[in-house]
Amino acid sequence: MCYSAQVEESFKRYVKQFGADIDIHQFVKLYGHRAAGASLRIPKAMDANFTEAASAEERAIAGMIADFDRAELARHEQELFKQRKRLADAERSLQTRLTKAASESRRIATNKVKWLLARMADIKRRELLPRDSRIFPGHYAPVMVMENGRRVVKPMRYQCRPQGKPAIYDRKYPGTYNARRDNLEGFWKGQFGHSHGIMMVSAFYENVSRHALEGRELGAGEAEENVILEFRPQPAQDMLVACLWSHWQGNGEELLSFAAITDEPPAEIAAAGHDRCIIPIRPENIDVWLNPDPKNLAAAYAILDDRERPYYEHRMAA
Repeated sequence: MCYSAQVEESFKRYVKQFGADIDIHQFVKLYGHRAAGASLRIPKAMDANFTEAASAEERAIAGMIADFDRAELARHEQELFKQRKRLADAERSLQTRLTKAASESRRIATNKVKWLLARMADIKRRELLPRDSRIFPGHYAPVMVMENGRRVVKPMRYQCRPQGKPAIYDRKYPGTYNARRDNLEGFWKGQFGHSHGIMMVSAFYENVSRHALEGRELGAGEAEENVILEFRPQPAQDMLVACLWSHWQGNGEELLSFAAITDEPPAEIAAAGHDRCIIPIRPENIDVWLNPDPKNLAAAYAILDDRERPYYEHRMAA
């Protein structure tokens, strides 16, 4: 499962490289929902698209981002005051008597103060870091689709909720951020051949068992240990990852969401202990992929077969 990816969040890349239009109205809706109190995971790198706002819509989004950041800082400052008081109380108590409760309270408060200070510094920071464009299930990312004969970029959640399914599917099927190729005509039949997308990715991350990474069996009495690997194509390049997406509507709400298609891994990923891999399609196949014919699924499968095949170098993720 591709549980995390380093994605391209900049609109300029999609516009310059693919001549894509930006569905600014969907971005206004997204940020409007967050401003209204919805809990949405929008990467800092996506926010950065509106740093130099030009249009009225972009300026409106920039204003909502500024308001959200101010509210988050105020909320964290209140919690910081609370945790610093908790820490001071615990330390005073420990000066009188060493107790487990006071020691635990000091430990928790110390960790929370450290986290809050780091989070507040992140909110204030303006320069982007690689982690600002890394997405996880539930995070939003730009996805390119075809609309009225034009390539269009829309903000979508990385966990697909198929149209017609209840919202509870998010909890019932938490792994729907990936779409297995061998289930495209099963679980994903409503999207495969109907709504295809592309996400630009420079690296992806996988959970792997340490013993599988080391090419051995678990030792007697050894507990299984999970490690996270970063897979990056060599030579370094942005991959055009094949995706499925859905425009879900229900109970007066709407959601744009997507899943990355995965397949059997190449030898170097299998040797590292993982059994799936995303599918990067060739640039010359973009328009055919984005314009699927539900009566000719063989053409879509052919594009998935005629994929880019870089060598994936792996390392332990930071």
